[in-house]
Amino acid sequence: MKFIKNPSKIERIFGKKFQMIYFGIKKPTKILNSDNPPFYKWFEDGVTNTCYNALDLHIDQGRGEKLAIIYDSPITRSKENITYNKLKEKVALFAGALKKQGVAKGDRVIIYMPMIPEAVVAMLACGRIGAVHSVVFGGFAANELASRIDDSKAKILVTASCGYEPGRTVHYKPLVNKALELANHKIKKCIIFQREKDKAELNPAIDITWNDAHKDVKPAECEKMNANDYAYILYTSGTTGLPKGIVRDIGGHIVALKWTMKNIYNIKPDDVWWSASDIGWIVGHSYIVYGPLFYGCTTVLFEGKPVGTPDAGVFWRVISEHKVKSLFTAPTAIRAIKKRGS
Repeated sequence: MKFIKNPSKIERIFGKKFQMIYFGIKKPTKILNSDNPPFYKWFEDGVTNTCYNALDLHIDQGRGEKLAIIYDSPITRSKENITYNKLKEKVALFAGALKKQGVAKGDRVIIYMPMIPEAVVAMLACGRIGAVHSVVFGGFAANELASRIDDSKAKILVTASCGYEPGRTVHYKPLVNKALELANHKIKKCIIFQREKDKAELNPAIDITWNDAHKDVKPAECEKMNANDYAYILYTSGTTGLPKGIVRDIGGHIVALKWTMKNIYNIKPDDVWWSASDIGWIVGHSYIVYGPLFYGCTTVLFEGKPVGTPDAGVFWRVISEHKVKSLFTAPTAIRAIKKRGS
């Protein structure tokens, strides 16, 4: 509250930190515009790009072969290590695929996916071309998805054929179909990532597979973005009324998250970091994807649960196997592990 009452103090603090952003296109001449409180604007005349700060910057600094993502899925019994170079390649190609489907700077894209690398690729691809993503927790009810489609006026929806929970498969496509039926706003195209063992039946009039969307696509370069352009929309749960879309601007988002990785969580660029959450929530946005990638460390993308995939020891297996320095999770996860532990 002291910072809100005294914006000049926080301006002095974060004014020293704006070097943490790559403003290679245009550096800001002013740190904080507090003319219309509480609607503050950070670095408002700076020009940058979210995806560049998460990927290209580290590659340009010679760290392209460093691991960006460790994907660990005990549910599907699969793992994948993805370097910054490889992640940039995937992101640039999918950004090109989005552009081919007509997505442009400022357009909204709904991402309704499980905890798989393609979900992170879709998020970063939006940032690369200046589209505003809105991630919806995979498996959310059709009416909840429909309300977010209507409010965001999204042009494209990116989803997967299914997600996996302990003991069951959640088929996303029927939920998406129902949401499209309920929504007043009409999505122009759905891009579907077909999971190997559970493929969805597609509607050729609106659906295209992830692989087909990449055909004859050229990698996209980073769009020039004002620091106050939107990075994403994330909706509240709606338990107290209609879901409310919260927006984050680009410049302040990069500085705040990058600063926390060292100053709050004591992470170094060579460390492995794990936020055991979901990208559908703000913790997942901030500390599975953006925070660690802005900082240049390695983030664990975990498709599993604290218990049941296969047991209450899975967190310790992941920590030991991947040499995780710090774990960020919810008290409910620890309570579930404690309850199951012997």
